[in-house]
Amino acid sequence: MINLMNKYPVKTITPLEEDYPRMLRYIKDPPSVLYYRGDIKIASNICISVVGSRHGTGYGKWAAQMLGRKLAEYEIVTVSGMAAGIDTYAHKGSLENKGKTIAVFGCGVDVCYPKANKDLMIEILENGLVLSEFPPEFQPTNYSFPIRNRIISGLSTGTVIVEAGISSGSLITAEYAADQGRNLYAVPGNINNIYSIGTNKLIKDGAVPITVIDDIIDELGLKRKESIQLKKTLGKDEIAIYEAIETGSETTVDSICKTTRKSAGEVNAMITVLEMKGLIYSCMGKIFVAK
Repeated sequence: MINLMNKYPVKTITPLEEDYPRMLRYIKDPPSVLYYRGDIKIASNICISVVGSRHGTGYGKWAAQMLGRKLAEYEIVTVSGMAAGIDTYAHKGSLENKGKTIAVFGCGVDVCYPKANKDLMIEILENGLVLSEFPPEFQPTNYSFPIRNRIISGLSTGTVIVEAGISSGSLITAEYAADQGRNLYAVPGNINNIYSIGTNKLIKDGAVPITVIDDIIDELGLKRKESIQLKKTLGKDEIAIYEAIETGSETTVDSICKTTRKSAGEVNAMITVLEMKGLIYSCMGKIFVAK
């Protein structure tokens, strides 16, 4: 059996050191010392937090898992708290897709909480990072989890709340994200579900809704991989039309005709084809590139 303490010893890092997590430096109360096990360098990569209720529904667990998988596909680090429910499935989704993931503990990094996640903790150590501001052997308390939530949001450019009741600890993470000036997203839920009250209220108050999994990629300003692959299959004339639209960010048929020196009939025909392929879309006479 692997001796995890020998293979992944507890280390420390302070804000004075180069590898201290980049985004964490900019919150108003960064931890003066972090205890960690695993690869601290990934904490300075692009990170997105995915958190939610410990009593997640099947829908919420699916959404968290798919978000973790999608983030891993784009080499974005998934951050969560390794709690039961939504957090667990966010980590699992990332690991399933060979991604990197960070678990932020409300206890010492040598304490597995919940104990049922021992195997998951081993996987995270093998493929990511476990960190905490609490020293080794520190046991979880009622106050330590809300405090650690500022680290979850602080590591990340944005936080996704998947499911949350009206008094969920995930809403504390959402508050921290807002206070830290980070992007806040929420997965809409059934209005008849108590675990959707918090997320739906966040959306009502201004959080960006994640209506399809790819929304998180669009929000990060990244090109969807399927769009990149599809573009490679276009013909010469289709590429000319697409690039004319892409260059202008938003454009019109008349403008495309002038740029490509093609007739309106030719341009309209190719626009229809590109729309069917999901590469562009039109709205109120303007034509846009679909991200």
